[in-house]
Amino acid sequence: MTESTPVDSTSTAAWANLAAIADGFSPDLRAWFAADPSRASRYTFQAADLTVDLSKSFLTEEILGELLQLAEDTGVASRYEAMIAGEHINVTEDRAVLHTALRRPKDGAGLVPPKGFVVDGEDIDAAVHATLDKVYAFADDVRSGAWTGVTGKRIETIVNIGIGGSDLGPVMVYEALKPYVQAGIQCRFVSNIDPSDIFEKTAGLDPETTLFIVASKTFGTLETLTNARLARQWLWNALTESGAISGSEDDRSNAVAKHFVAVSTALDKVAAFGIDPQNAFGFWDWVGGRYSVDSAIGTAVVVAVGPDNWREFLAGFHAIDEHMRTAPLAENVPVLMGLLNVWYTNFLKAQSHAVLPYVQYLHRFPAYLQQLTMESNGKSVTWDGSPVTTDTGEIFWGEPGTNGQHAFYQLIHQGTRLIPADFIAIANPAHPLKDETGDGNAVKPGQDVHDLFMANFFAQTKALAFGKTADEVRAEGTAESVVPARVFTGNKPTTSILAPALTPSVVGQLIALYEHIVFTEGTIWGIDSFDQWGVELGKQLALQVTPAVGGDAAALGSQDSSTKSLIEKYLELRG
Repeated sequence: MTESTPVDSTSTAAWANLAAIADGFSPDLRAWFAADPSRASRYTFQAADLTVDLSKSFLTEEILGELLQLAEDTGVASRYEAMIAGEHINVTEDRAVLHTALRRPKDGAGLVPPKGFVVDGEDIDAAVHATLDKVYAFADDVRSGAWTGVTGKRIETIVNIGIGGSDLGPVMVYEALKPYVQAGIQCRFVSNIDPSDIFEKTAGLDPETTLFIVASKTFGTLETLTNARLARQWLWNALTESGAISGSEDDRSNAVAKHFVAVSTALDKVAAFGIDPQNAFGFWDWVGGRYSVDSAIGTAVVVAVGPDNWREFLAGFHAIDEHMRTAPLAENVPVLMGLLNVWYTNFLKAQSHAVLPYVQYLHRFPAYLQQLTMESNGKSVTWDGSPVTTDTGEIFWGEPGTNGQHAFYQLIHQGTRLIPADFIAIANPAHPLKDETGDGNAVKPGQDVHDLFMANFFAQTKALAFGKTADEVRAEGTAESVVPARVFTGNKPTTSILAPALTPSVVGQLIALYEHIVFTEGTIWGIDSFDQWGVELGKQLALQVTPAVGGDAAALGSQDSSTKSLIEKYLELRG
């Protein structure tokens, strides 16, 4: 069983020892590597297909030892076991946390917990795989052309309507797995209630070949349901204008039934919208939105890439789940990366963390991680309601390399802030190309462009770690007046993650890796990483403010002076 009151990590001897080390801490990666030829191999670890090099991080054996003790003292391993067993570790909502159950093999032997384990009266494995089988059957029907629109044409475009975890995960995975998308099928994603979003995402589409997936657990999310109604109106108008339907109530009803499906458990609301409840795919309260991409929330992507690739995607998650469960703490990659983040955040006062994928198909991964990390660990009370005793959370951000090199890397290299960075790359690109002409200088004819790309990946972490001294700058013949501007202090910590290729499995592995990093940090901080009350107040107030924006004088008069004046200016500008 988990502890009802978390361990106060700041009261442990390990925390005190780490604080003592941090006092006056002066990392010297050049000296550390020079003194220890085995440093790279000693701090490089394997988790499934991911090779993770922590040697350029701020680790010494002393620091590592204290961090591992901190993980022991706060019960990281035991809390993980409690999570996967279905204990209600989401305390504020009194729920189990079972995103790991979404990717357990259907017929797997030796599962922990055993196959068919029951939580709150439900056979978890049976429930998950019944939903998966339903999603797979639907995907096969759409992909084969057995599912058609109201006029009998096969579906060519899937428009996923969701927000938060119902959008960020699916769009990120779709972009990551584009090389696996079936020819003749494309996905678009609508999330923002800004009407420009639904307008642009339906622009140019053929209503006869478009299918909408409305993803909302309660079928009550304001943004999602507003966009769903706009999409329904677009469908009716477009089909009527083209003569595909008459515009009668029956025709409109039939159109919705053939062009809309739902990911929701609120079947009454789904039916009221016009969607056949048989075409609704459910999920569970024990899955938080930001942990749900591998549930029915990913239905659009399952259609696009096919059930076989999705099974491989789930297997990648499960491989990291098992690594987290079985690897000793000293070799456990998510735990080690989580511990490093605690070290940087709480002891070295880093405030942000960059994620820099040198894989263009992962261009939405940093945005996905922003929700996963900051919605999970942006908390100021522990899971028993007590104020936290230390800083929590990190500001996650990033862009793909090499784009970021020409934007914000200057700050990481020569700025005054400590910004730990994770560099992610693959060895084998989906589209290997050669520059047949070259540039006549460094880039020779026939240059493999992925090699050129990866040279940047390796060079950046090397430059961040080791920098360039003033003497090295002078040795290049640099004028003394500009030597200071060209010095790189180095000692900027990075983690390098390298995979063979961006397969469905590897994408799943990367997501699970960061899920368990978040878990590790949350456990050490003693917070509930699985609720998100912080997103609720703004949504509640938006509903209260809406009448004022609509011109209700009483509602306008009840606002604070700043909000009132802003609304008045808005109404003036609207004319």
